[in-house]
Amino acid sequence: MNEKVKLTREFIKSLPKTDLHCHLDGSIRLETILELAEKDNIKLPSKEPKKLKKFVSVMDDTITLEKYINMFDVTLSVLQTPESLERVSYELIEDAHKDGIIYIEVRYSPILHTNRGMSSMESVDAVLRGLRRGERDFGVKSGVIVCGIRSISPKVSYILAELAVAYKNKGVVGFDLAGAEDNFPAKHHKEAFYLIRNNNINTTIHAGEDYGSESVHQAIHYCGANRIGHGVNLKQDGDLLNFVNDHRIPLEMCMTSNIHTGSVDKIENHPFKFYYDFGLRVTLNTDNTLISNTTLTDEYMLAIDHFNLNIMDIKEIIINSFKSAFMPHRERTLIIRKIAEQLDTYVSV
Repeated sequence: MNEKVKLTREFIKSLPKTDLHCHLDGSIRLETILELAEKDNIKLPSKEPKKLKKFVSVMDDTITLEKYINMFDVTLSVLQTPESLERVSYELIEDAHKDGIIYIEVRYSPILHTNRGMSSMESVDAVLRGLRRGERDFGVKSGVIVCGIRSISPKVSYILAELAVAYKNKGVVGFDLAGAEDNFPAKHHKEAFYLIRNNNINTTIHAGEDYGSESVHQAIHYCGANRIGHGVNLKQDGDLLNFVNDHRIPLEMCMTSNIHTGSVDKIENHPFKFYYDFGLRVTLNTDNTLISNTTLTDEYMLAIDHFNLNIMDIKEIIINSFKSAFMPHRERTLIIRKIAEQLDTYVSV
């Protein structure tokens, strides 16, 4: 028998969801920053939570992507030891569990955590320990996506790609290229992605966020991206948009952060609904829970409130997300079947 439901925050929070685009260093708890800074004797802009939040969370609707990225300076400063990385990874899984997430892909760049002597391999080991401990305690499955950085040497991206290859089937499920797009084209990092693709590793690339559709084109045709992070400017090129649709290349949409970085001027103009109506495989994600002061439930409610989504739309977006996950096909199929059976019992009031 079908259950009639209203799309309330409590209901959306209770649904099984997946977050495919979540940055570890942008999703740390504010109180954890303060505690880690005190423990490791790290200077912060402020020791008062309300004042510190102004340095690590977007307080206005729009800032530049550069200023948004600069907020990571504070979070990264306290994430330079294996102990700190293990802790925040574990806490991220706990927070995900509280938000109804049953699978999450956590991305970060190991090269940004070596300022105090920790090796990239030590950092991956620490993150995996935290995630696995979180899965044992909260039942949330996870995978790590290693990020190359556009503004750092392509040689470093290649080294990080080698790291991803070494940890394939050991917790790393994909490789990414993040950071400012303007003047840092993805094609400069194609050797790293050649290594990744030759080792049958999944790829997702930040593209079309603060640059045009050409950035998405490079991500797909130079680097072989299986998914696109953001892609808000994909709509500039109708032919490429059709290619993305025809090949079912998922878009990892993060609406709140897109407003914060100025990628989109206001939520009503976000291309999410256009992409969804066109038939693209769109997914909803957090990007950075601390810096954008959001949760996955918040992102779904934003879409519901502004684009008049119904329960059928929510079902499709959730299933889209699980279809797009970097997990083995058989495992993915079993999860989708189980979730679909649950979601099919709901109808709108």
